[in-house]
Amino acid sequence: MAGHLLRRLIQAAAVMVLAALVSFLLFNYVGDPVSSMLGQEASRENREELRERLGLNDSFVVQFARFAGHAVQGDFGISYRLQRPVAELIAERLPATVELVLASALFAVSLGVGLGIFTAIRRDTWISRAVLAVSLVGVSLPTFVIGIGLIYLFAVTLGWLPSFGRGDVVHIGWWTTSFLTSSGLKAVILPAVTLGLFQMTFILRLVRAEMLEVLGADYIRTARAMGLTERMINTKYALRNAALPVITIIGLKLGELIAFSIVTETVFQWPGMGLLFIQAVSFADIPIMAAYLFMVAFVFVAINVLVDLLYVALDPRLRGQETAA
Repeated sequence: MAGHLLRRLIQAAAVMVLAALVSFLLFNYVGDPVSSMLGQEASRENREELRERLGLNDSFVVQFARFAGHAVQGDFGISYRLQRPVAELIAERLPATVELVLASALFAVSLGVGLGIFTAIRRDTWISRAVLAVSLVGVSLPTFVIGIGLIYLFAVTLGWLPSFGRGDVVHIGWWTTSFLTSSGLKAVILPAVTLGLFQMTFILRLVRAEMLEVLGADYIRTARAMGLTERMINTKYALRNAALPVITIIGLKLGELIAFSIVTETVFQWPGMGLLFIQAVSFADIPIMAAYLFMVAFVFVAINVLVDLLYVALDPRLRGQETAA
């Protein structure tokens, strides 16, 4: 297990170095930071002075080493548009994105796994067929269309939920949370459903497929012949064996929630990192774009490492292979 963890950490470090390189290349090949900060009318002397102060005259290797060293410390420089440290901007927007992703993950995993098990066990009922038919909406429609449709139905027509914003928040140190206010809880419902609907549908169909495959295995028929109850067969044997591939997909889908929150935050004007990134793209604010790319890569790498370790912990065959190696 320790050797497996070491190999995964080395692979994760290599991926993060590559992500840092891609983020760094944004500074060199996307826009001109000097023009963004001083404008086109700045004198040649002022431009050269700023280039020297920013270290843009140094070699590629020196600049990348400096960028990577600062990125490890969470320092991505100053926003060109807002003239504020990028770390401060991310710290302000991070709570909103994290809470949106947590709410979406809770919706997607709980409903996806629960309905997947139900439609597998009761696959011949009309309710299962109806659930599968409705689930096609989450697969076929784009996220922004789903968001606009939910806004029209629940905010404009029925007036039950707000159509934009985060609602009232409570400050806990530097962290802000909307989970402790009624308006905040109402505000998170529509964006969380919009963001998590595709992942929920995908998890539902995957769990159903895995459960059906396991329920048709020989050892399940043997368990029934031995007189075991259906509940014990479904929970102790079928679900446990079907969970292994599902865990991997759920981990990847949780990473996608952060990456795909950009569209949802834009539709609902949710004040998170995704909306900050879209605004940065509009103004070619490279430090924010680079920081967002680096953070998304870190989240994917961290989730993949955790899922891989959990996979080894749950599957005795993999633990045996690690011991033999």
